[in-house]
Amino acid sequence: MFESFATELGRYTATEIAIGMERGERLLYHQIHPLKLVTDVTTAIAAGGIFWTHRLGLALLVGWVPSIAVSAALLRWADLEPYRTSAFGRYVRRFMTRRIELARFAGLVLLWGGSWLRRPALIAAGAAWILACWLAGIRNPVSNDPAV
Repeated sequence: MFESFATELGRYTATEIAIGMERGERLLYHQIHPLKLVTDVTTAIAAGGIFWTHRLGLALLVGWVPSIAVSAALLRWADLEPYRTSAFGRYVRRFMTRRIELARFAGLVLLWGGSWLRRPALIAAGAAWILACWLAGIRNPVSNDPAV
């Protein structure tokens, strides 16, 4: 009996055991943690300003490093259960596919490209695209949830 328990336990990381979520769930729900959202929005705007001045290395550093660090910390240590059970958590579980995540990234590329080119219309289009991706589940609910 103990051997089968130990074998089963060995399939999970310490984080999964401590928090009770699998890696895929943690990857999904960390996206809606307030710290992650604030970090992503703030660094996207700050990096956009730096792209405007054509300092590519600094812009990429500001745009990526804080977001990656916050993601790593949240994935490792955060209790994401409250986000999984929230209305926002249920919303992203239903619609946030890899395709939507890729579309959000495309909006960021457009936003930063508009900053580099100093085209406010492209910046606005990129921001609107990202927002539309977050709201896509309201207009066109795609079920990513096997329980639905």
